[in-house]
Amino acid sequence: PLLYQVATASLSPESISAPIRAALTKAKNCQIVLDEVVDIDVERRRVVVSEGSVPYDYLVLAVGARHDYFGNDKWEPLAPGLKTLEDATEIRRRMLLAFESAEHEADEATRHAALTFAVVGAGPTGVELAGAIKSIASNTLPREYRNIDTRTARVILLEGGKRVLEGFPERLSKRAHKDLEALGVEVRLNSLVTSVDDGGVKVGEEYIPAANVFWAAGVKGSPLLRSLDTPLDRAGRAIVEPDLSVPGHPEVFVLGDAASFIAEGAERPLPGVAQVAMQMGSYAAKVIKEEVEAGSSTTRSKPFTYWDKGSMAIIGKNRAVAAIGSYRFSGFFAWLLWAGVHIAFLVGFRNRTRVLFNWLVAWLLNSHDSRLIIGDNRLHVREPRGPGFERHLPPAVETQPSVS
Repeated sequence: PLLYQVATASLSPESISAPIRAALTKAKNCQIVLDEVVDIDVERRRVVVSEGSVPYDYLVLAVGARHDYFGNDKWEPLAPGLKTLEDATEIRRRMLLAFESAEHEADEATRHAALTFAVVGAGPTGVELAGAIKSIASNTLPREYRNIDTRTARVILLEGGKRVLEGFPERLSKRAHKDLEALGVEVRLNSLVTSVDDGGVKVGEEYIPAANVFWAAGVKGSPLLRSLDTPLDRAGRAIVEPDLSVPGHPEVFVLGDAASFIAEGAERPLPGVAQVAMQMGSYAAKVIKEEVEAGSSTTRSKPFTYWDKGSMAIIGKNRAVAAIGSYRFSGFFAWLLWAGVHIAFLVGFRNRTRVLFNWLVAWLLNSHDSRLIIGDNRLHVREPRGPGFERHLPPAVETQPSVS
């Protein structure tokens, strides 16, 4: 849930994650293998990896999801999404390089494009990402650049639907829309992206020059799920039974974003959010534990039931929305709730204290201190200007004085 804070230089990757081996140090019955799973042989009950295969009695697939470009996969390198730490550091690299390029760009049109950020999709990820980019441009960076005013950075949030945060109550959706515009984010509803290239994004017939396009518009299941030979939904997620197993194979569980689970009486599958995955994990663990202790598989009389503890999204400093049961919160109190919940569920005491301290400093000083550019740091400057970009003049030709 805090990936976007790494993407916008608010937190470092190690602050929001932990090594699996460290997290499972006390679980002496756990073996951890770093390898790539390439296939699932459900008939022989084996997980096929790049270096061999691993047998199983029970299999839990929690492989998550990836971004869905709706048949336009060629857009992926041009408009990265946000699902992994690698995605987050790549978005951070592109965002910070955009300001560096603009600092040394003399061509006005190219400079404006460098300072234009288009975020596609106005779900929680898109809203949080757009708000954070505008916040860092307006509050943190202005004092650090000499040739540009980073406060003029243009952040455009593109949503194909009728409102932002469509999964939230309408009143909170309207409040989030209002808060985004108060930050300076341009919110465009009913705006479908028809094309993305290395110069910008096309919305309908309008072309928007933007050096950075970030994707938060949809998800699809991992290609690995196809090897289960089980029904998948339109998003490529495995359609699971009431006990979260795949049809015909009660020993195989699919959880989290990889699962398509429609609760009794519901019309849509459960959303791909952290609390769904956490509750699914607890349920599957309990079922496996009970059956292993019993020595045999028993009829699973208790299906998985989901307890919706509420939804939250942060828009910016002191700005958030939260829906918890019948209660609706917005503004500073919702922001405090959001911060408290996210700190509580981080892995490890050190991470909790580190994030709490970083947020406190950021709140007081409007600072984003994790601004490391990792990877390719070449600037894309059309007409260079400023120190370091002076044109090299040919060496002066020495002349001999004439002799009379």
